[in-house]
Amino acid sequence: MPAFRGLEVAPVLRTERLVLRPWRPTDRDGLWRMQSNPATMEFLMPVPDRAASDAVADRVEAHFARHGFGLWVVEAPGVTDFAGYTGLVHVPYDEHFTPAVEIGWRFDPAFWGHGFATEAARAALGFGFQTLGLEEIVAITVPANGRSRAVMERLGMVRDADGDFDLPSIPVGHPLRRQVLYRLMRPSAPPPAR
Repeated sequence: MPAFRGLEVAPVLRTERLVLRPWRPTDRDGLWRMQSNPATMEFLMPVPDRAASDAVADRVEAHFARHGFGLWVVEAPGVTDFAGYTGLVHVPYDEHFTPAVEIGWRFDPAFWGHGFATEAARAALGFGFQTLGLEEIVAITVPANGRSRAVMERLGMVRDADGDFDLPSIPVGHPLRRQVLYRLMRPSAPPPAR
């Protein structure tokens, strides 16, 4: 899958209520606050300390530098500078559906229930289909993560019933290893972000 090139600076996406923007050094505080919250991490592998959280931010910034897109910080102007993040990443492992670009999100529980994940994800999907020209975007989660699966379904993503797989970065036997796969093809994509 070719890398998207030609951007000097990571793009900023805007929705009715949100701004999806590149990372700032101060966002690492919000990231650690969010990733150290057990509710946020219920269906994700724990981030043991601030250094590991900063390493997540390092990987996000490296993805932007390499590909011109990635996981944007989600800001709700007048509400918070850091609600969480949403965006697109190249799947970094080999699996039956790769190479692929995955949409993902993670939000501070203080901002759950406001529709931010769906609104931000629609903007990221629009960017992926209209700007990057992607044919398909995937999403994964553990079967029990009803909140994320509901967002995937609101976005028009469809579960690939034959696509379940074991995430190679999670140890064998761990309850978070099994993942469900959702897919969205370009014709079903939402309009591009404003």
